[in-house]
Amino acid sequence: MKIKAYGKINIALDVVGKREDGYHLLKMIMQGIDIYDLVTVDIIDKGISISCNKNYVPIDSRNIAYKAAEGFIKAYDIKKGVNIDIKKNIPVSAGLAGGSTDAAAVLNLMNDLFKVKASQKELSNIALKLGADVPYCLKGGTALCEGIGEEITMLKPFKNHILVLVKPSFGVSTKEVYTSLKIDKIYKHPDIDSIISFMEKDDLKSVSENMKNVLENVTLKKHKVLNEIKSSMLKMNALGALMSGSGPTVFGFFDDMLKAQLCYDYMKKKYSETFITRTI
Repeated sequence: MKIKAYGKINIALDVVGKREDGYHLLKMIMQGIDIYDLVTVDIIDKGISISCNKNYVPIDSRNIAYKAAEGFIKAYDIKKGVNIDIKKNIPVSAGLAGGSTDAAAVLNLMNDLFKVKASQKELSNIALKLGADVPYCLKGGTALCEGIGEEITMLKPFKNHILVLVKPSFGVSTKEVYTSLKIDKIYKHPDIDSIISFMEKDDLKSVSENMKNVLENVTLKKHKVLNEIKSSMLKMNALGALMSGSGPTVFGFFDDMLKAQLCYDYMKKKYSETFITRTI
């Protein structure tokens, strides 16, 4: 059984507090994009095996898709094993939920394959143990995610908007970014309610001008090239540019495919992992 596991961008990302157990409390607008991995799951007699078309992706228990399968098998006392094949197109350690979406795909596929009929809430409980983005990835689309990622409110779809994505040659550790974030030093928070109202009106210009990600406070200071990418996108007629997640991928929204294509062509010469895509 095979499905497309779509990536995401964050149109807004705010950190609003920290729990006693160290988890950060988030408020994020998540948006699915038309870049996806292909995830196939087949039943085998026992164990969990993973194959992947990219040799730098771990194919053992370090892989979040492996952890998802393990969690599902344990939760529902499954007596068989699974073989997972991942055809990766989403860049790794990029802030685009590449690993999280694969894990969510495994949970959804295993639920169907083993005819468990687990509810979204039950799957979400397993997903949350894997990472803050995994519960959202079970559903995808346009959503407001709060708490530590488990409070999901589906929003009016913000689909079919053109964007260019640029992922530099390095990755970023989400854990390190959150560890380095000083919540009391965040002086400007995104106005998420206003952004949602602009999205509901399909007002791309106002959305683009008001997007904000507080994790830029950490990642942009460590990697100056991200500021250069943002500036270049704006010079090339992006309506707005922002880092997605903990980075390092930067995306820009465009109101015209020709402008987006010119930006893509320019960026692709400098950064091999440059994409032109749409929101879904």
